[in-house]
Amino acid sequence: MTRTILLAVVIAAAGAGIYYYATQPEPTPAEQLKSAAQDASDAVSEAASSITDQANEAASSLADQASEAADQATEAATDLANQAGEEVAALANQGQDLLNSWIEEGALSLENFDYDAMVASVQESDLAQDLQAKAIQILDDIKASPETIAAKIQELRDLLSGQ
Repeated sequence: MTRTILLAVVIAAAGAGIYYYATQPEPTPAEQLKSAAQDASDAVSEAASSITDQANEAASSLADQASEAADQATEAATDLANQAGEEVAALANQGQDLLNSWIEEGALSLENFDYDAMVASVQESDLAQDLQAKAIQILDDIKASPETIAAKIQELRDLLSGQ
């Protein structure tokens, strides 16, 4: 008997479902349009969300790349500045060594000005071409006007010591 009751309940439930489905009115064209519009709106929202996510990921990636590039540029600039500073210091040392050698050898003193020896040592030095040209010009000025020796020697010292 329980089987019969159970079977009757299942048949009644199936019948109610069929009746509900069969009596469901067809959607009106307005309802169909509204449903289609809602579906399109949902699709656009999902697409926009996807595009926004992709744009955010791309922007984040670009920001990371830009940050990395900036870090590399900063590091390269620091390295170049350090190298330039070392080169300037080396040149200043070369110029100071040149002045010291003139004084030690007696080519440059209050009593002696050996123009030829000093010009030769400037030309043989590792100084940059523009520094060599300026130093030789100062030596030429001293040779042309011996009375300016004190001022010109200071100018030469400043040039060769990198000041």
